[in-house]
Amino acid sequence: MRISTSQLYSQGADAIGRNQSELFANQQRIASGKRMLAPSDDPIASAEVVVVGQSKARIERFGANLITAAESLGLNDSILADVGDTLIEMRTLAINGGAGSLSDADRRSLATDLEGRLQQLVGLANSRGADGGYLFGGFAVGTQPFALVGGSYAYQGDQGQRALTVADGRDLPVSENGEALFNAVRTGNGTFTARAAATNAGAGIVAAGSVTDPTLLDGHGYRLHFNVAAGVTTYDVVDVTAATTVSTGNAYVPGSAIAVAGMQVTITGDPLSGDQFTLTPSGHQSVFTTVQELIATLRAPTATAGDKARLGNGLNLALQNLSQAQEAVLTTRAGLGARMRELDSLAAHNEARTLQYEATLSRLQDLDYSKALSDFARQQLALEASQKSFLQVSGLSLFNYL
Repeated sequence: MRISTSQLYSQGADAIGRNQSELFANQQRIASGKRMLAPSDDPIASAEVVVVGQSKARIERFGANLITAAESLGLNDSILADVGDTLIEMRTLAINGGAGSLSDADRRSLATDLEGRLQQLVGLANSRGADGGYLFGGFAVGTQPFALVGGSYAYQGDQGQRALTVADGRDLPVSENGEALFNAVRTGNGTFTARAAATNAGAGIVAAGSVTDPTLLDGHGYRLHFNVAAGVTTYDVVDVTAATTVSTGNAYVPGSAIAVAGMQVTITGDPLSGDQFTLTPSGHQSVFTTVQELIATLRAPTATAGDKARLGNGLNLALQNLSQAQEAVLTTRAGLGARMRELDSLAAHNEARTLQYEATLSRLQDLDYSKALSDFARQQLALEASQKSFLQVSGLSLFNYL
């Protein structure tokens, strides 16, 4: 086969260029530490890198949300701890207000102290987060949740509960609803409320009561109507809901249990004829209303036996309602704790997945330096050989042999 001079030069230049190109590409790989300089180097691995990279980026976004969620839940828990402490202080004041040695002036002093605690409680309910938004206003983060309207504290937020996406398919609530936490507090013992009528003139004081047989609870309201004749005190039981009389002429023994439809209460003291006590299914009442009623109870005079009974009944009911508010706070804090534990678990899970994704990306992208340096040395040698051989071949001439 005959090879022309131009063909000789062209093939020699191509070989040198090809070797230079391979050497330069390998040099770039060594400098970057990556085995793929372009998707065309390994299309299948490049596509897998994109998928794994997107998954890793999603986990990193979840990680940022986990941090934000943990901070928000921690702040909520801290504020609710303060709320719980404030409620304990209020209960202590209510208990102290029942001491028989206190005068009306002493109780008014307790009421003044309680008013300060009420403002403290309202302030906690209107707490703001790090971003300046109200914590307990639902989605209405820019609206103060509780404000004094017509003498009572009205909720001005909404019923929403803010959440952050912390994992695939998991939106974690990071706020609490002020309506549910502070306004919709169960009354009485949580099942029913034992209450003395405001018109009672006798010295009867009703306790919180308890449920003795849940299967007998019918959701009806009942009234205990007292009658005093010839020094004998009896009471009638009336089903207010059904408008029927359950029993009449029941003998009253102070401090003895009175059982009605699975409920049991005790009444101490001496009710007068016409005095009434009601047993109604527990409703909902704002904790602020409970405290306001407690303040009014402590400020009321106790000149007569009926006044003292109203004080006792008012304090008993306030203590029950404050206990329910404490229970609501503790239940909410338990929920916050469960969510914070979940965040810890998710954080550990995300860390493990991130390490796995990084290992996969390293396998797909990272350069094998031992092989790359070996190839680099080989390519240098090939380039030098091609250059020397080209010089020798290009220098051939018949005149060298004449």
